[in-house]
Amino acid sequence: MRIKINNTYLELTKGDITDQNTDAIVNAANTALQLGGGVAGTIRRRGGPTIQEGCNKIGRTHVGGAVITTGGNLKAKYVVHAVGPIHGEENEDTKLKVATLNSLILADKKNLKSIAFPAISTGIFGFPKERCATIMLSTIISYLEESTNLETVVFCLYDQETFEIFKNTLQSLTHNLID
Repeated sequence: MRIKINNTYLELTKGDITDQNTDAIVNAANTALQLGGGVAGTIRRRGGPTIQEGCNKIGRTHVGGAVITTGGNLKAKYVVHAVGPIHGEENEDTKLKVATLNSLILADKKNLKSIAFPAISTGIFGFPKERCATIMLSTIISYLEESTNLETVVFCLYDQETFEIFKNTLQSLTHNLID
């Protein structure tokens, strides 16, 4: 599924984010920037040790923060490490919105043309997928309505259930924009 917002395409796909051929992929990170399990573990295994080494040099970031490292052996040149909230934290919706926004701003600062996101915080952090879809998609749509260097923003969703949730949410948010 793909829609165009101003000069940028917003796409949904199902699969492994480490297979994305975008300038950057987003890692659903933790504040210590340690690549453990889930999306981060796959990025570590497929991208090699230089990604974790880059995270170690940065050290830490806050919930809502986003930092960037090399993509190592991945197709993507960069990995943006965005820290979403743990379900049940205070202000968790705002923290997810800020993590998404900071990832987009960082991509623009690096003059990237494409970036791929997972459903941040919906794995081990337990954030509800429906809320994640609404927050992340709304944030990205608003961002793309302004001036950006990004030509393509992809949501790469690992399973069919999450893909369907994001697809239905995107359709409800943009029913008049769908190609």
